[in-house]
Amino acid sequence: MRCTKMHGCGNDYVYVNCFTETVEDPAATARLVSDRHFGIGSDGLILICPSKEADFEMAMYNADGSRAEMCGNGIRCVAKYVYDYGLTDKTDISVDTLAGVKYLKLDVADGRVREVTVNMGAPVLAAADIPVDFAKSPVVSQPLCVGGRDYAVTCVSMGNPHCVIFMDEDVRGLDLEKLGPQFENHARFPKRINTEFVNVIDETHLRMRVWERGSGETLACGTGTCATVVAAILNGLTKDEVAVELLGGSLRIRWDRAQDLVYMTGPATVVFDGEIAL
Repeated sequence: MRCTKMHGCGNDYVYVNCFTETVEDPAATARLVSDRHFGIGSDGLILICPSKEADFEMAMYNADGSRAEMCGNGIRCVAKYVYDYGLTDKTDISVDTLAGVKYLKLDVADGRVREVTVNMGAPVLAAADIPVDFAKSPVVSQPLCVGGRDYAVTCVSMGNPHCVIFMDEDVRGLDLEKLGPQFENHARFPKRINTEFVNVIDETHLRMRVWERGSGETLACGTGTCATVVAAILNGLTKDEVAVELLGGSLRIRWDRAQDLVYMTGPATVVFDGEIAL
């Protein structure tokens, strides 16, 4: 199978052009390519497919083979792939996902995409729609006991469900290998959860680490970064446009509250093209 490894701020996936390739078992293929010892090594698999609803379709699979609705870093890489590899010459494209059609603007220089801005749509705040099991909705700074410790959590969906925790302690010192699964599999989260642990540096700057359901800690999470900024604004912690520092780089997020749309801007990088035996 011919494939391309790409990353957005270190959030790396293996991409397959399904205009020319066929993937019979995406879940098994995702587990194979994601293995960092016996495969290529990635946070999952993303298939770039034809679409009747948009210019392209993105089908995303986590490292454990589970299907995910959306990936903000992944969709930027899809945009770079389809332009740089000649599947389109448009700099405004649409991509269909399980979270709906997303609209992307490509920043091109010397025939290559440098940056992509994604209209991520409106944040979902109703608890039942995220879904999370809390009596009060929206879930803004509400108490949750995890591993014997009380946290104040804010829950947002940006196509995927997210639980955001603002912390006084430096998130760089957290043991996410222990803490992440406790949140991911908590009974309050019927479809599991992606969890963001966040320090507020100032009103335009956040620092974040993320534990993604089905993949573990990743170097970045696009939908999680958007959810984090929405959560920060809801808690009165930041302005409407924020730079978020991730382990793998930085993303710029803007919540246009007049239109209730979240915009994410960040890079996309090709690592290599190759083949893997299935």
